Amino acid sequence: MSNWTLKEKSTGDLEVTIEGEEWTKAVEKAFNKIAKNVTINGFRKGTAPKNLIEEKVTAPERQIQAVEDNANVWMRKALEENKLEPISQPQMDVKSVDAQKAVLVFTFAVQPEVKVADYKGLPYTLEDTEVSDDDFNAELNRMRETYADLQTKEGAAEKGDTVNIDYEGFKGDVAFEGGKAEGYNLELGSNSFIPGFEEKLIGAKAGEDKELNLKFPEDYHAEELKGADVVFKVKVNEVKTKVMPEIDDDFAKDVNIPNVETAEDLKKTVRERLENSRKSEAEQKADNALMDAFCEKVEVEIPDVLVDEEVQNEINQLASQIQQYGMNLNQYLSMMGKKPEDLKAEYHDNAEKTVKIRLGLEAVAKAEDLKPTEEEINTEYENIAKQYNMDAAKVKSMIDPELLKKDLCNQKAYDFVKENASKTAAEKKPAKKPAAKKVAKKDAE
Repeated sequence: MSNWTLKEKSTGDLEVTIEGEEWTKAVEKAFNKIAKNVTINGFRKGTAPKNLIEEKVTAPERQIQAVEDNANVWMRKALEENKLEPISQPQMDVKSVDAQKAVLVFTFAVQPEVKVADYKGLPYTLEDTEVSDDDFNAELNRMRETYADLQTKEGAAEKGDTVNIDYEGFKGDVAFEGGKAEGYNLELGSNSFIPGFEEKLIGAKAGEDKELNLKFPEDYHAEELKGADVVFKVKVNEVKTKVMPEIDDDFAKDVNIPNVETAEDLKKTVRERLENSRKSEAEQKADNALMDAFCEKVEVEIPDVLVDEEVQNEINQLASQIQQYGMNLNQYLSMMGKKPEDLKAEYHDNAEKTVKIRLGLEAVAKAEDLKPTEEEINTEYENIAKQYNMDAAKVKSMIDPELLKKDLCNQKAYDFVKENASKTAAEKKPAKKPAAKKVAKKDAE
């Protein structure tokens, strides 16, 4: 006999009672198993008379052994009776056990009930993706700066020029750590150094010695320099100015873009790239907003186990990314001054949202009877094989087909929600005046 009780967050108790002949036989079988290993003086192991062994093996020992030997079998039978599929590892508790019966309680989570209301007609707004002439020219100038030459300048340094300097910083009469360099190329206006450093070098000429009286920001990272008054002794070795190339056919060839041979080819390619980038960014932003709106429509009590699994997935992805930089997760956490539990807490809310959306999409796929075809499944295997440069047959042997089908079902559900969204274009925003450049607060290195 079994009884399922659903509790919070799709977690419940499956109470299983084993009694009568089934329990009696299980206990007897357990006794026989124990008897084989019982040693009684004067008899070889397992050969003593049954009545002597019965005196030595207590009833509770036999009953607990019966539970250990049969718990999984009884649980699977009860799962079938109640049509349950655990999504977490069942935890067993022996509620009671005696000569007449055993009562076991298995606690686990099941797939939660999901309701999604009004998933058709959700707002899908694409922002304006027009590339203005200012945007276009700014990108061309960025490319020109990449290929610009630095040429020695005889006159005074101006903003945008590069000065080659030797410098050393002093707090009082003592040089401080990290405040010295020789032959350093500094672009004036780059905001690479603390406020005031670069501004005070505008107007300097090659061969000049300068003393810069400055103050470190109050929020500077080095405790001993926060808000400190300092002096930088600077020698200007050379002043260089940036000479930008013209946008001509020679420049178009220098940038080495496939199928670009002329200045007109370059301009056309740059504008197309900017337009495609804007469209991609706008679509990504609209997609994210659509899923935010979809998430609001999903009603579900999410089992903790699903959120924990998603958190671990995200941590595994992070570990894989930082491994590419020759660092492991523990080193990263140490460098960031964090503990594993801090990382889990940071990922929790996003993981919960990800799971909620996934469950919602599964519900939509079921409601709309969205299923992948065999051709689509095979195509997905081939795409994965190409992505990882593996044989398709090998990929098929490694990936559970049911998991792949579920992913494709969710993708179809996502596409369905997007196709049935209410699509609009955002109102065109008036052009803004360029914002004043913020002064960066960086190390004087």
